[in-house]
Amino acid sequence: MVRYTHQRINDHVFIHPDEVMENIQRVTAHIAGKLREGGVIDWSRRTLTVIPARDGKPWVRDADGGWWRTYCFIEKTHPGEVAGSPEEAALLGKSIGRFQKQLADLGGGRLHETIPDFHNMEARYRRFYKALEADKFNRAADASGEIDFMKENEERGSILVRSIREGRIPERICHNDTKMNNILLDDATGEALCLIDLDTVMPGSSLFDLGDLIRTAASRAQEDERDLSKVTFNGDFFKALLGGYLSEASEFLIQEERELLAEAGRNITQIMALRFLTDYLEGDHYYHITRPSHNLDRCRNQIALIRSMDSFPKE
Repeated sequence: MVRYTHQRINDHVFIHPDEVMENIQRVTAHIAGKLREGGVIDWSRRTLTVIPARDGKPWVRDADGGWWRTYCFIEKTHPGEVAGSPEEAALLGKSIGRFQKQLADLGGGRLHETIPDFHNMEARYRRFYKALEADKFNRAADASGEIDFMKENEERGSILVRSIREGRIPERICHNDTKMNNILLDDATGEALCLIDLDTVMPGSSLFDLGDLIRTAASRAQEDERDLSKVTFNGDFFKALLGGYLSEASEFLIQEERELLAEAGRNITQIMALRFLTDYLEGDHYYHITRPSHNLDRCRNQIALIRSMDSFPKE
């Protein structure tokens, strides 16, 4: 029996669902082809498989204009949540490196940008300053410390996007949202099989993917934990994750990317802190909240993680 996953595409966040699905179809077909060529028997468990509609397109529209897609359901798997050991962190890092390596030789034109400027720190700062100047909800005074931190760290936080723009590091195809729960693990072995939630697969930096995984896997606290003493950077997990990543990514990374590996986690953590703070200033319209200060708490959490990262010994 074959089961399927039928999903509605979020066309509020992704305003061009057809482009999202064109990206996903190209990427998954390329990975599947490489796996088959390599003699991988269970290739269909190691990448999503898009089921085309009757007209051959990778999506369908319903009577109300909604966009839908269908994948083969990958049996006997579960999404990751929290890396329980350095060994598990290494497996997660390896899965990201493998994904990027599989796509390093994808031919054809440039993928669509499904969310323009998603990890563009400079664009995120422009929006932040606009929200700060307007201060429509009179919240800036309550976030003065966080605002000062963002201003003080603007130059350092822009290093990745600036390096891409200036041609020092290459643009690559990456996932752009490598939270642990976007990695499917085998129920029996715990092996990292494939990445899911591919809506944000688009051009970016290999360091974006690594950075987001470091942010989520090398911290033992939840993203909205208010007891900031619990928000610490775990060096053992970081080293294991980085080792796993490099076991797959070493063959395609250039020296300039390698020099920024340790900066990647801090960079993406800062982007998230800035996004949470901006949403707080704008009135909490993007992230779901359960309390009035929820986004500000998230921002403080991420800043605490950055400070913990900065205290980690540099080797």
